Amino acid sequence: MRSSPLRILIVGAGLAGLAVARALRLAGFRPDVTDKLPAGESTDAGLYLPGNAARALHRLDLHDPVRPLGQVIHRQRFFDAAGAPLCEVDLDALWAGVGECRALPRGDLHRVLLSGAGGAVRHGAEVRTLELLPGAVGVTFTDGTRTEYDLVIGADGPRSSVRTLAALGGPPRPAGHVVYRAVLRDGPTLTDWTGLLGQRCGLLLVPIGEGRLHCYADEAGTEPPADPLARLRELFADYRGPVPEVLDTLDRVDVGITDEVDLGRWHRGRVLLVGDAAHATAPTLSQGAAMALEDAVVLAESLRAAGSVESALVAYESRRRPRTRWVADRTRDRNRTRDVPPALRDPLLRGRGGRIFGEHYRLLVGPL
Repeated sequence: MRSSPLRILIVGAGLAGLAVARALRLAGFRPDVTDKLPAGESTDAGLYLPGNAARALHRLDLHDPVRPLGQVIHRQRFFDAAGAPLCEVDLDALWAGVGECRALPRGDLHRVLLSGAGGAVRHGAEVRTLELLPGAVGVTFTDGTRTEYDLVIGADGPRSSVRTLAALGGPPRPAGHVVYRAVLRDGPTLTDWTGLLGQRCGLLLVPIGEGRLHCYADEAGTEPPADPLARLRELFADYRGPVPEVLDTLDRVDVGITDEVDLGRWHRGRVLLVGDAAHATAPTLSQGAAMALEDAVVLAESLRAAGSVESALVAYESRRRPRTRWVADRTRDRNRTRDVPPALRDPLLRGRGGRIFGEHYRLLVGPL
């Protein structure tokens, strides 16, 4: 397909939208990127990127600017609530030949992607309507302007407005977990991905460079507490290992609920959903950003190889669905493992946990 004349709009300037913009620019396209939010700094949060995310960054020619950021993670270690070892995963062996695992501030990756996408984002531009036309999409923004595009890509997250406007699906459904996130400075010194599993709740600590820790915790439920920091201290008051020092040091926690998006199709006419707008899952496998980066690579390849936009979207969805379905299924598997009572779960993990958790990524080690 001839690249440059194709008029493409990407709705959403988060990781997914900017990754798609980068991939399309490398393929010779010049997409417009809009976001309904004003320009501003990213939230203070950490991000863990498994090996398949590193491979996608290589394909986007962004490995070099990412390499100085954050910290390479060589091992995942799991403990029980008392701080006793359960199992571990050798990440270098698991992702050998694919890519290194890295943890870094989310804002750092966003800035790299923004630069790679060309830096031009129209902020404060919210889509009001989408009109599916023969061979085009009519887009009306809330300021009254209207433009036609050959392809509209919804990269606007699990609560995607593009998904609703294109009649591809409604709101996401709760995945059943309340999640807590924070970045900790001056906390315990850790070099490994460190998870502690208790009774229907768990705490994850990952170093993201410069002495900072990405802290993530979850518990079963659908209603965030009024005081998340107090609730976090209540949940993990009896945990050992590095947890007491973490709880003493934390002074701010962001709280939310996990969402799932499971759609019968990702495109209608010339409107396509990517990233969490199409296939959001709970963050248990740390695959949200990785899937978005992979989406970007495959979409650009599909558009470049196909004879029409319509055939490109069919080819893209056919390639991506098996992997995103695998992630959703394995996410639920791991969540069920965590929710098993510790008296039954912990002996299993001490015997076979490394193999079980490593198996969750088997398909993702293979080619895109």
